[in-house]
Amino acid sequence: MAINSYAGHTLPKELLTDLPRLIGDYYDLAPDPGAASQRVSFGTSGHRGSSFARTFNERHILAVTQAICDYRRKAGVDGPVFMGMDTHALSEPAFGTALEVLAGNGVTVLIDAAGGYTPTPAVSRAILGHNAGRTSGLADGILITPSHNPPADGGFKYNPPSGGPAGPEITGVIQDLANALLAADLAGVRRLPLAAAKKAPTTQPYDYTGEYVKGLAGVIDLPAIKAAGVKIGVDPLGGSGVAYWAPIAERYGLDLTIVSDKVDKTFAFMTADWDGKIRMDPSSPYAMQRLIGLKDRYDVAFGCDTDYDRHGIVTPAGLLPPNHYLSAAIQYLFQNRPGWRPDAAVGKTAVSSSMIDRVAAGLGRRLCEVPVGFKWFVDGLLDGSFGFGGEESAGASFLRFDGGPWSTDKDAIILSLLSAEITARTGKDPAQLYRGLTAKYGEPFYRRQDAPATPEMKKLLKSLTPEKFPFKELAGEKIESVLNRAPSNDEALGGVKVNTAGGWFAARPSGTEDVYKIYAESFRGEEHLGRIFTDAEDMIKRLSN
Repeated sequence: MAINSYAGHTLPKELLTDLPRLIGDYYDLAPDPGAASQRVSFGTSGHRGSSFARTFNERHILAVTQAICDYRRKAGVDGPVFMGMDTHALSEPAFGTALEVLAGNGVTVLIDAAGGYTPTPAVSRAILGHNAGRTSGLADGILITPSHNPPADGGFKYNPPSGGPAGPEITGVIQDLANALLAADLAGVRRLPLAAAKKAPTTQPYDYTGEYVKGLAGVIDLPAIKAAGVKIGVDPLGGSGVAYWAPIAERYGLDLTIVSDKVDKTFAFMTADWDGKIRMDPSSPYAMQRLIGLKDRYDVAFGCDTDYDRHGIVTPAGLLPPNHYLSAAIQYLFQNRPGWRPDAAVGKTAVSSSMIDRVAAGLGRRLCEVPVGFKWFVDGLLDGSFGFGGEESAGASFLRFDGGPWSTDKDAIILSLLSAEITARTGKDPAQLYRGLTAKYGEPFYRRQDAPATPEMKKLLKSLTPEKFPFKELAGEKIESVLNRAPSNDEALGGVKVNTAGGWFAARPSGTEDVYKIYAESFRGEEHLGRIFTDAEDMIKRLSN
């Protein structure tokens, strides 16, 4: 994986996104419904694209929003839509387009009372709060965000009444309805002019910030953080939660410093990721150089991605890798949440660290391993059978003190504040807690990288079954299992995972690029990890020849 010369540095002005052109293309360019790459496509996190590439334009949002209106009518969802947007440049025009269609369909939509930005977890909280105890008039939500993707990208997600990401049984229907509308030149789309939509009686204000901040006392031990005087640094990274930290600090009396409240839709303040692109990925040390710069000034510091569903935690030791923090958080939470069900499980994705398996076993908790995608944790968080659900990409959520659901979507705010609670209650920051886990369970070495893939190779990976995998050894160890379905729910992994006693690898084809992703981990050391990667690439090549 070649590291770009701009990695870890801010970009020169000439390489920043041309915002006027980006917005102009949103309205002026039309996708070709006959081109597969330009149709609506819901991946694990909704429809994403860029107006430059005719993959995220006004016509896409008109079609998707109408499709959501049609879907919810057929599904009997007749409560309000909670709608929020992040700080990406395409989010605001897409928000306006969606509002026009929702108003045109007579759907009640609740938007931020201050006209600001709304984090993903605040929308999930609002949905759950409205639906609690109801059997009718259920609410759902729309999130306009491409998550941590580059500044030229846009994204559009639908959350059903469960409050979490929609599963494929829902997104597949919405996608097909939207593409049919695109193919029909938008015949059937009902909309009002934006000015009329804003004044429509169905468009109503909602205090997302106040309701979210007020509820935090039910999920984080904020008095303990205050009493311990934990010194906290927060870099909002110009994201949708920028206006949330000051009310949190004021309401709960925290020693919390906001290092910058600037919102810049070019994200010029960000340091570039490994490939030279601006990407608000809080797990990347290249992208998080500004956050890492806080490590010697605070007990803990944190930042979140643009829609606030991914967290980045910094301690005096530096940026904590996501798998390390998930392991430490699980160890702490299941020992300090007596209100949770005694059988509440630990949820993890199949490509997360096996350290989590060892921590769960040490706690005497059931481990549930699911495919990539937070949607697989939603039902368990709703009914309390999952105490925690987390992804290797730094996204997680967990239950309230009383064992009820807090957010059924990823919540970077509570994961960030948890790092301060851990420090306050244990006297150790999360990095120190993790070092204790390695002393007990061994030290894993984990890495993810991309490898080139032909269309045939990607197709093979997606259809590969254990019976078609002929190899018996990986990096000098006997292969103990080959999986193409998740152990917990028997859902397809979208690739293959190969396990030995001392390590594993997983290979999944990219849905948008000519690469496949290799995740690998070793408990035998860095050299052994390198052998796993070498063997994994060799196996995939041999299978595809």
